[in-house]
Amino acid sequence: MSQAKPATSSSRRASPRGERGSVSIELVILLPTLFAVMFLGMQAALFYHARTVAIAAAQEGARAAGGENGQESDGIRAATAFITDAGGDDVLPGARTSAIRTATTATVVVEGHSLSVIPGWTPVILQSASAPVERLTSP
Repeated sequence: MSQAKPATSSSRRASPRGERGSVSIELVILLPTLFAVMFLGMQAALFYHARTVAIAAAQEGARAAGGENGQESDGIRAATAFITDAGGDDVLPGARTSAIRTATTATVVVEGHSLSVIPGWTPVILQSASAPVERLTSP
C-alpha cells in the first residue's frame, strides 16, 4: 500500500528568492512619478485659472475705460475690483494693471504671478484686452 506524503514547505508554491521585495522597488519608482504627475496637473490648473482671471479682469477694465465718459483710471479701477472679487492675492498675487485710452481704443493690461506648488518658481501672467471707445454720432 502506498501512503500519501504529508505536505511540506518545499511542496508549497513559494515565490523565487530573486523576486523578494520587488513590490517595494516598484513603489519607490512609481510613487514619485505619480506625485510628479499630480503636482504638474495642479500647477497647470493654478496657471490657467490665474490666466483666466487676468484676461477677464483686462476685458472688464477695457469695457469700463472704453465707455463714452470712461477714463484710464476707470479701467484700472474695474480691473482691480474684478481681481479682488475673484480672490485677489490668493489667485493672482502681485497683480498690476495699466490702461491706455486713445481716441478709438481703450487697452488694459493685467500682469501678475500665478500661485505655484513648485518652490522658487512663480510663473508670470500677462494679459491685455482692447475695446473700442464709445462715442455719439449724429445721423
